[in-house]
Amino acid sequence: MDYLIVGNGVSAIGAIEGIRQVDAEGTILVVSDEAVPTYGRPLISYYLSDKIKFETLPFRPEEFYEKNGVEMRLGSRVLSVDTDSKLLTLDCGDTIEYGKLLLATGGTPVRPQLPGVDGPGVHNFTTVAHAETLKELVNKVKKVVVIGAGLIALKAAEGFAEKGVDVTIVVRSRIMRTYFDETAGELIVDHLEKNGIRFLQGTATKEIVRYEDGTIKGVDTDQGLVEADVVIVAAGVRPNMGLAAAAGLTTKQGIRVDDFMATSNPDIYAAGDVAEAKDLLTGEYTVRPIWPNAYTQGRYAGLNMAGAGNPYTGGMSMNSITYYGLPTISVGETNLADDDAYETSIHLDRENSVYRKLIFKEDTLAGCILIGDIDAAGFYTSFIKNGFKLDAEAKARLVEGDPSPALWPDEFIEGMMNNP
Repeated sequence: MDYLIVGNGVSAIGAIEGIRQVDAEGTILVVSDEAVPTYGRPLISYYLSDKIKFETLPFRPEEFYEKNGVEMRLGSRVLSVDTDSKLLTLDCGDTIEYGKLLLATGGTPVRPQLPGVDGPGVHNFTTVAHAETLKELVNKVKKVVVIGAGLIALKAAEGFAEKGVDVTIVVRSRIMRTYFDETAGELIVDHLEKNGIRFLQGTATKEIVRYEDGTIKGVDTDQGLVEADVVIVAAGVRPNMGLAAAAGLTTKQGIRVDDFMATSNPDIYAAGDVAEAKDLLTGEYTVRPIWPNAYTQGRYAGLNMAGAGNPYTGGMSMNSITYYGLPTISVGETNLADDDAYETSIHLDRENSVYRKLIFKEDTLAGCILIGDIDAAGFYTSFIKNGFKLDAEAKARLVEGDPSPALWPDEFIEGMMNNP
């Protein structure tokens, strides 16, 4: 096999498209332990609440794989990678030879060390298989507790609440702290509480309490017992880099890659939630587990597996999601811990759930948080991504909520016109 891709997330789609830009003939095989082709993981909460059908989930139509000459082995788990013989061993005992290998193995849900966490009634919510399991329960349960503060926790809660289930989210600190500040978090919590989701923030989880027959009674916290029929654990996701580590590849926070998405072995690449890759704004190497980065990393990995030699310019922290009609977006450097090198500008209309926070570093826009009104998000993102220099007038326009493309440098606009 010329190109072998382990994993079936959006990185795999990017890799297939990248490979085919350069090599129209090479053989491509995708191996995944999931039983279905690539699907939109952010959509599984809507699938859980019956807002969308299963047929809506695929990220690309079935014809995509046939058109691109891609063979698939679904429901197959890779046990090991032999880098000397360039062989993969599957759980069924088969071995597969590769020319270039992409590890797009994503992340594994973190299992907190809580008494009672092991056993029936405790679930994760990161795959369509998890959603399928929970769909069988959603009309049978009355109370659900979600443990976690991130996107997965909020979307799991929303999926159950949409079906009329009593939902409580238990948060050790505050929600979405990786992407949003306290004010943004408060607006999101207020909006979700109006839609029936209860929050216990700043609350420590002590134990998942069970009856004598093993069924769930509730979650014991430092604020008391929260009754539940089912518990969703959404305490984060850890890069799934066991294969890479066992194969002797360099791993830190994730599988370390260079500017061409290659690992410490030149015939093996990594992309997506498992890859520790360059950050566009800081130049540091880190794991950025978000969809746009995963797709782009996969595409560059595919291009370079096929010999294009195109360096990956770097990913960027970004989160965009809508909660019960409230749109939110966070881009760039938003977690600054009162760093004196940055200057912030804030507009807050709490009554209408509108918030705009701009973070400047010297004469550039380094990050933004938008809640409620996100119409200008694309323009703000362009200023952040491209590092456009801002004079006093341009900066004032951004602060006023008018990041007009008329403020882009002339050479950038000319370049766009010459390369549509």
